Amino acid sequence: MKKYFLLLFTIPVLSFIILSRKSHLPNIILIYIDDMGYGDIGVNGNLEYPTPNIDRLAREGMRFTNFLSVQAVCSASRAALLTGCYPNRIGFSGALFPNSKIGINSSEMTLAELVKQKGYQTSIIGKWHLGDNKKFLPLQHGFDSYYGIPYSNDMWPVWFDGKPATEQQNKFRFPPLPLITNNDKSEEVRTLEDQGLLTKKYTEKAISFIKSNKNNPFFLYLPHSMVHVPIAASPDFKGKSKQGEYGDVVMEVDWSIGEIEKILRELKLEKNTLIIFTSDNGPWLNFGNHAGSAGGFREGKGTVWEGGQREPCIIKWPGVIPAGVVCNKLTATIDIFPTIASLCNLKLPENKIDGVDILALLKGQDVTPRKYLYYYYNRNSLKAVRRDDWKLMLPHTSRSYEGFLPGKDGFPGATDEKKEVSLALYDLRRDPGERYDVQELYPEIVNELQQVAELAREDLGDDITNRVGKNVRQAGKIDE
Repeated sequence: MKKYFLLLFTIPVLSFIILSRKSHLPNIILIYIDDMGYGDIGVNGNLEYPTPNIDRLAREGMRFTNFLSVQAVCSASRAALLTGCYPNRIGFSGALFPNSKIGINSSEMTLAELVKQKGYQTSIIGKWHLGDNKKFLPLQHGFDSYYGIPYSNDMWPVWFDGKPATEQQNKFRFPPLPLITNNDKSEEVRTLEDQGLLTKKYTEKAISFIKSNKNNPFFLYLPHSMVHVPIAASPDFKGKSKQGEYGDVVMEVDWSIGEIEKILRELKLEKNTLIIFTSDNGPWLNFGNHAGSAGGFREGKGTVWEGGQREPCIIKWPGVIPAGVVCNKLTATIDIFPTIASLCNLKLPENKIDGVDILALLKGQDVTPRKYLYYYYNRNSLKAVRRDDWKLMLPHTSRSYEGFLPGKDGFPGATDEKKEVSLALYDLRRDPGERYDVQELYPEIVNELQQVAELAREDLGDDITNRVGKNVRQAGKIDE
């Protein structure tokens, strides 16, 4: 009888302890916007269309002014975000096309696989772009559910005017754009009107996932398809902004963030939820009024100038991250992985990663976790290196939007894809627009950063100088 009563007492106590342990794990929502520029939100200077929910997120969380994507292009930036690695370390570059023969390698640990070790429920809703073969899709890499498109929303057989592309126009032979549920195609995105419904669909799916997991720790990865061209807003947001269709689309993304926060408050989950908001790369400037703003930084998507890689970033966790704080320290998307590992008390993967733990920064401590950053682009070309506010631009060829009239209403303007860039040193504290080369004034800084570049080449390689890195790994392949 005594054993019976002891059992009756012990089971509830153990259950309470287990539930208490789970409750200390924060829910994690990672919102990743496509092609949003640094200057596209109100707190970073945008005046033409309101972003009240993003701005409130900044008032209640920490806003980063020196946060960078490590490559200014779709697939590479996402591979970095989810693994904490420079994408060239794990065999990624550029943007993968439909029916790609490569994708994320199963030997790489993703954020979803990391937190699954603590019992998190995991979901991705939105754009994947790490390989569309089944072996590369999210369910094979730690996610419990997936709803979204497998690659960029411009990879479809539709011309810039929204009409079906001719055979000549569809030179890449793009198939209809699929919407995938878990591992299988469930719908197709065929028109601009279909594109305009994606933000709303993603938001509804995200809210449903949160409701279903209100009693479990969850990781929601919400990589929106917008504001990547072709842009389109739902009927509820068409004509809402002073900035035309682009402003309408940003306002709808902002609405989505507001809806996510609203359901967290309704379910009393807000205080135990970490929200991370950022973008994959800077604006695709040659699309003119269908592109965003780099906020005064030089150039945009597809370049290693600050306009290509410096992103809006806000991180909120009530009671842990001080509200309304601005952080100017050098940080990057690759730092999110080790930071989440730290706050969940998880070991990092055996494979080498490149991110640094910024949890102390998030708690308001005056520390400098990251000293250097490498700027790679193309397949594996080292184009710049950074230390604090010093940036050494290395000789290379680059995309440039400067000197060209941008396109309009969905059509792209011209770019120079082979502009020669010379060795130059920029002091980003005084010259964030990267206009004044000061290498003659600071030869010791140039020498130091050239040595840093050599360390990068030894570790990761460099196509420009024909160097093969010692510590690079391969992407996954279909025939493996």
